[in-house]
Amino acid sequence: MKSSTLPFALPGSLEPELARVLAYWEGLKRRDATMPFWDDVNLSMLPDLSGRLMLIEVFDKPIRFRIGMAGEEIKSLYGGDLAGKFLDDIEPHGPLRYLSSQSSATVEGRIPTYFRHEAAAGDGYSRILAPMWGDGRIGMLLCACTQK
Repeated sequence: MKSSTLPFALPGSLEPELARVLAYWEGLKRRDATMPFWDDVNLSMLPDLSGRLMLIEVFDKPIRFRIGMAGEEIKSLYGGDLAGKFLDDIEPHGPLRYLSSQSSATVEGRIPTYFRHEAAAGDGYSRILAPMWGDGRIGMLLCACTQK
């Protein structure tokens, strides 16, 4: 199956901030691994992007997603800390719209995914999610958002 037929497929060219996050994720892979281990992530390696990063914990049976950490810019859009909240308990707007769907596609596809929202009012955004291994399964997603 070609990656362009997958939902939330990565485009040919990413926004520079998202490209940096994807390159960081790629650099965390060990040897021939298809994805890095979640405990190798150190968000302090991307200090200028930290306000737009999130770590999303993946639970299975049933699959659910809980925000483990959200950067300051994302928190301010939601009026407070999101850590510990499940995606299905949050009213999705702004950069978290369709995040649950994209998270599911990322876990199922086992590859990074991309979402872009264009808005005439200038409040568009783009987002990348990248899966990370832990506890014998995909246990975490690295999320980065960029505002337009």
